[in-house]
Amino acid sequence: MTTRISLVIIALVLLGCSARPIQDEGALPTDLSGLKAMRKDKRNEIKMLQNDLKEIEAKITDLEPNRLDKKRLVTTIEVVRSDFRRYATIQGAIASKNLVTVSSEVPGRLTSVTVDEGHPVKRGQLIASVDLESLKKQRQELETQLELARDIFERQERLWKQQIGSEVQYLQAKNGVDRLERSIETIDYSLTKSNIYAPITGVVDIVNLKTGEMAQPGMPIIMILDTRNIMVVADVPENYLGKIKKGDIVKIHFPALDQDIEAPVTLIGRKIHPANRTFKIEIDLPNKSGLLKPNLLSEVQINDYVEPDVIVISQELIQQEVGGRDFVILAESDDEGSHAKKIYIETGQSYEGAVVVATGLKAGDVLVVEGARGIADLESIQILNPETATDDK
Repeated sequence: MTTRISLVIIALVLLGCSARPIQDEGALPTDLSGLKAMRKDKRNEIKMLQNDLKEIEAKITDLEPNRLDKKRLVTTIEVVRSDFRRYATIQGAIASKNLVTVSSEVPGRLTSVTVDEGHPVKRGQLIASVDLESLKKQRQELETQLELARDIFERQERLWKQQIGSEVQYLQAKNGVDRLERSIETIDYSLTKSNIYAPITGVVDIVNLKTGEMAQPGMPIIMILDTRNIMVVADVPENYLGKIKKGDIVKIHFPALDQDIEAPVTLIGRKIHPANRTFKIEIDLPNKSGLLKPNLLSEVQINDYVEPDVIVISQELIQQEVGGRDFVILAESDDEGSHAKKIYIETGQSYEGAVVVATGLKAGDVLVVEGARGIADLESIQILNPETATDDK
């Protein structure tokens, strides 16, 4: 508009100049007061021309009320009904379902540890060996004692058959032989435990003892972690107890990986922790790639509220009057074209920028998206299709 007026002003000034040419330089006043008076007259002429232009523009507007450049350009979306879901985010962490501590069943010095931390192992693989020389010497001593015990038993048995001696002596001699034979069998079994094998397939997480150190029954030597089968463990506040059950699908987000996974809840704890009033849930996850690591932080999103078949719109489309009432701008069309319409609404639940509209809207209404701010009720608008709006961006 400003550019158009400026061009008209220039044209009129030139027209005026051509109708009344400025006097040549010799005819101009030579004194200062005369020049200032001429300048004042010219400015008055320009001011009069500007006033004339305003009247002309006003008449043009009256004669062309529906011209395109007077309409506000907007984009719209159609209101549809959908299900509204709200989620609660619970902090969790990955844990391994199989974390096994490997130890020796017999005491002895480690003669070898064949794996290092981080090495993959398979079930049944040899991972360590124990020196059982002391057990071998014990067996030799027991064999010597067994020979003597057998000799005594044979003598006592012959006497017993001849009715010489007591039955107690006979039974004691027999028991001595049996006891030593069982002891040797136990040592023979222990001698088979000199080699230590991996009980599961996985990755060596920690090596607690090195070659040359003493191993005792139950003392951890190696910890093996199965990273193929993992689970997410989370402590859920007790107020969500009735809102989640086994088999429910939850969303899991891993911030460090920027990765999302959906999986069912596989276990719900049977008790409430008295200290923090939470219960435990577990979600089994496959991990064939090995990308997910134990203790990796996760965010478990639990669906704690569902409202089916409602109207849901973006929070950004809702405006508010000074008095606090919420409203949106609709686009309506009639024989004269499209115009904006102000509609008051009442809202319900909200989640991540999505708001349930309880009253005021119905399916099929057309909402103004871009251009809704500052638009007046019943103001003429021109609707751009989504492709045009995207291209303009």
